[in-house]
Amino acid sequence: MSKTEVVVYANQDLLAAAAAARLVTRLVDVQAAKGSASLVLTGGGTGIAVLSELRASTARDAIDWSRLDIYWGDERFVPADSDDRNEKQAREALLDHVPLDPKRVHVMAPSDGEFGDDPDAAAAAYAEVLASNAGPEDHGDVPSFDIMLLGLGGEGHTASVFPESPAVYETERSVVAVRNCPKPPPTRISLTLPAIRRARDVWLMTAGEAKADAVALALSGAGEVQLPVAGARGHRRTLWLLDRAAAGKLTKVYQPPTA
Repeated sequence: MSKTEVVVYANQDLLAAAAAARLVTRLVDVQAAKGSASLVLTGGGTGIAVLSELRASTARDAIDWSRLDIYWGDERFVPADSDDRNEKQAREALLDHVPLDPKRVHVMAPSDGEFGDDPDAAAAAYAEVLASNAGPEDHGDVPSFDIMLLGLGGEGHTASVFPESPAVYETERSVVAVRNCPKPPPTRISLTLPAIRRARDVWLMTAGEAKADAVALALSGAGEVQLPVAGARGHRRTLWLLDRAAAGKLTKVYQPPTA
């Protein structure tokens, strides 16, 4: 049965450092158990800060980077060299500094890539990538990702699934093109909520008072159409990693770990 856990840290810097440490431990455990692991990355300030902390960690080499599959939960549909692109930010923060197998880094196409300025074709191609990497044990066309990192917006979006958008109603496709996003850039590619829920562990990481309402609503049982982050759940565990400001409107008091 899936369980939800909430851990609150004093500030965003501690959150990022602790999440990086957790990530090392979890990936090493998964690789020890089954030989390889899969990780879905997110953009945003906290998501990239976690990758930077992981790069700086002396424990990072405990991970066998050659046996790690990297995916993205969403991507801004912009040119490959755009600073807005999640992939570029992730490479600068971590990926270009560890010995990954390039064949196991599964990127979403940019707007100047092989599909041109066609986000629907790029989304369909990424869905094919997911399907080709799903095994019989996954019982579908999406891998059972070991860890999926996600952030959230103050209005409750996660990945690039926004409240009451066409993407939040999607039940069949694993990846969709998203247009007219309420925050720039307006065109994106995103995993859908059903694909997100294929992950064993979903880690929702966010900081700041501007996120407090969305966090409180999601943890109190809000509906996913109005608050998509409420529908982002791991089928083994959903882990919320927050700073005190983001946790400020929770009715239950959560304490940081003592060690």
